[in-house]
Amino acid sequence: MSGKHLNVVAHPLIQHKLSYIRDKKTSHNEFRDLLHEVSMLMAFEVTRNLPTEAVKVRTPLTTTMARRISGKKLAVVAILRAGLGMVDGVLKLAPLAKVGHIGLYRDPKTKQAVQYYEKLPQDIDKRFVILTDPMLATGHSAVKAVNILKEYGVKHIVLMALIAAPEGVREMHKHHPDVKIYLAALDQKLNSHSYILPGLGDAGDRLFGTK
Repeated sequence: MSGKHLNVVAHPLIQHKLSYIRDKKTSHNEFRDLLHEVSMLMAFEVTRNLPTEAVKVRTPLTTTMARRISGKKLAVVAILRAGLGMVDGVLKLAPLAKVGHIGLYRDPKTKQAVQYYEKLPQDIDKRFVILTDPMLATGHSAVKAVNILKEYGVKHIVLMALIAAPEGVREMHKHHPDVKIYLAALDQKLNSHSYILPGLGDAGDRLFGTK
């Protein structure tokens, strides 16, 4: 599975850290630190093509021309709760980015995403949005979150996840073919309970130590 809107970031540092994130022996505080680090490394790739403009700056010795980001301002929107674990990594690179939250849970019977919360920056429609969620499983939560963002008029959205199942990628491409997806790994499939295999378990529980 490939395409211009699916990007698997195969950097050795990301893959190295991902091996520890998958490991069930990794503690929740180690998991949290690793997710932060991988998110920062992935954000570097996600923001690679942001537009820049020439500016004149004065160094301690002389003046010179340099490049600064222009145009689109950034926002990070976390899909609660596990998406919170990726926010700080992005903010480490882009500290002026605004942060939004969308609360969704998966109905255990229908497997559909149900919204329970949203809080977004007032100027979200003018921003380049990085939507964060470590797991792209069925894709229902990501699709719902993008629906919400588009209702606010957001036109530039990137989904940054840690791992995904092919089913989730197909669901996203079906409903939002314009949204680019960045992953650290594309896994094999979903099991009968809609968990990603081989996966890493429940990202939220492992992040916050709730299980």
